[in-house]
Amino acid sequence: MVQTTEPSGKAKRVAAAAAIATALAIPAEGLRQWAYYDPPGILTVCYGHTGGVEKGRKYSLDECKGLLTEDMMKAVTAVEDCRPGLPVEVLAAFSDAVFNMGPTIACNDSASYAARYLRAGKLEQACNELPKWNKARVGGVLVPLPGLTTRRGNERTLCLQGVS
Repeated sequence: MVQTTEPSGKAKRVAAAAAIATALAIPAEGLRQWAYYDPPGILTVCYGHTGGVEKGRKYSLDECKGLLTEDMMKAVTAVEDCRPGLPVEVLAAFSDAVFNMGPTIACNDSASYAARYLRAGKLEQACNELPKWNKARVGGVLVPLPGLTTRRGNERTLCLQGVS
């Protein structure tokens, strides 16, 4: 007799959040199979992958999909580890933000009001902090970027769906 193990509630929630966050990230990031420098000057490839990018190399579509899956799971895991048990939509919204700019927004209480609100369970307030994270350093100056403004707005909309 073969026993199958059903995924836990946490595993299902994490998988659902990863799928939703990936759906947010793909149009926001776009696909570039050749390495490029993003506006802040970070060497990037595929769907926003930044670690160990080889300048001048073309990445296959399969490689890009694999990097996206790996990077998004790292982001979801980071949010789940620092703020366990969030509703799927809140987890997905903050996972996309972490995928895009790192864990500070969700996990660093000393640098992020959103992180403090998440820790305190004030989810609506946390969601409403997302649009404030629409800036990046370009030429050493912190400036709002239209793509980040749109992305943070989409994350906020999704996030608030998990609150109501």
